[in-house]
Amino acid sequence: MALHSDQNLALREDFSEYVAHLQLHMTLQARNLVPTLTQTVDSREQLLHQTQANFEKFVSRQAL
Repeated sequence: MALHSDQNLALREDFSEYVAHLQLHMTLQARNLVPTLTQTVDSREQLLHQTQANFEKFVSRQAL
């Protein structure tokens, strides 16, 4: 029974690590798709950057 529990724990840890890597990859990809902050001229771009920053802060503070 302990072996089965250890396998489940290892599987969950592997999955959590995979999700963390996927989140990092998606964040880096999103940064490549969004104009840099120095280019923000209109309010829509500023809103986009603020939303992205808030989302990244939220995700980075989530416990795995």
